[in-house]
Amino acid sequence: MPTNTRQKSGVFKEWFDAGFYREVATDLERAVPCFDRARFLQTALEGLEQRELMDRLRQTSVAVNASLTGDFPAKLKVLRRIAKPQANGLIGCWYADFVAQFGRKNPALSLPALAYFTKFGSAEFAIREFLIRDQDATLKVMRQWAWNTDEHVRRLASEGSRPRLPWGKRLSSLVADPTPTLPLLHELRDDPSLYVRKSVANHLNDIAKDHPAVVLDTVRQWDRQSPRTAWIIKQGLRTLIKQAHPEALAFMGVGQAARLDPVQFKVHPRRIQLGERITLSLQLTSTAPSPQDLLIDYVVHYVKASGDTRAKVFKWTQTRLAPTASIELTKSQLIKDFTTRRHYPGPHRVEIQVNGQRLAQTTFQLDLPRP
Repeated sequence: MPTNTRQKSGVFKEWFDAGFYREVATDLERAVPCFDRARFLQTALEGLEQRELMDRLRQTSVAVNASLTGDFPAKLKVLRRIAKPQANGLIGCWYADFVAQFGRKNPALSLPALAYFTKFGSAEFAIREFLIRDQDATLKVMRQWAWNTDEHVRRLASEGSRPRLPWGKRLSSLVADPTPTLPLLHELRDDPSLYVRKSVANHLNDIAKDHPAVVLDTVRQWDRQSPRTAWIIKQGLRTLIKQAHPEALAFMGVGQAARLDPVQFKVHPRRIQLGERITLSLQLTSTAPSPQDLLIDYVVHYVKASGDTRAKVFKWTQTRLAPTASIELTKSQLIKDFTTRRHYPGPHRVEIQVNGQRLAQTTFQLDLPRP
């Protein structure tokens, strides 16, 4: 079937607009001539403006269920018939959401359906309903998915079982004890697909937030000579590395304190308004008698509404510095509001972190534009 190519703004929820629901209604009408189009549109569009992204996605499932006749297996056959790629993968998540909402009591039918629908829009949110309901049985199926020839299905095995998946229900049981998913990650540790490897790394990073020793024990058993596995390990340890966790730093070969001349570190300009950029300038000179590996991060202490600050560590680079050699680096960063970060005026401290140690600092003043 052709891909949906409607153009939308950058606001995700606006992909689920009246035009989208009319397209779904048309697809269903073609598949089932007796489909109740009027009821579907009334259910989907009523209160649309008040709904946020995930509520709009869920309402799609609710409207489909209300307007199709028959039981869950019959409705599922219709969805399999109309499923098609979308311009935005998030849109296609509604197929799997329908399964999660109305097929929980029929995992024998629902889990294969999720493996089918995940290529149209990830079933990573939907599978969690089944993990919560019966973790052991669902993980048994997901471990089989780790061998699937379709990268979307293999990714679902990892992404769907992440303990702390953003936007997804937290899997409290796996937060408390992540060991049931470790065999699954082991199977995917050298996956040829970057799409899958990113998920495995994010899964490891989720576990590391609660059980750093479990992650370190796991990756010690993996072959770091494989570039694909080594990439997963590095990305999976990123939170521990940012936190200067000694064992994680040692594991990555940067556990020793850097031997350097006094660090030269500056920020320009020293005063900016929200929406402008700062540029960080860094000079490092080695005093070590042999080459040394350096993991370089920077830390911005953001001012909060209370006037206190909150530190956020940003990755910069990793390099090897020869004896007596110097390196000069620059980094530009836009200072603007995001949905996950709001800025407040005041002096913002910036620190350089090398191999887990804070070695130098500077500040810039942030002013908010006048109303």
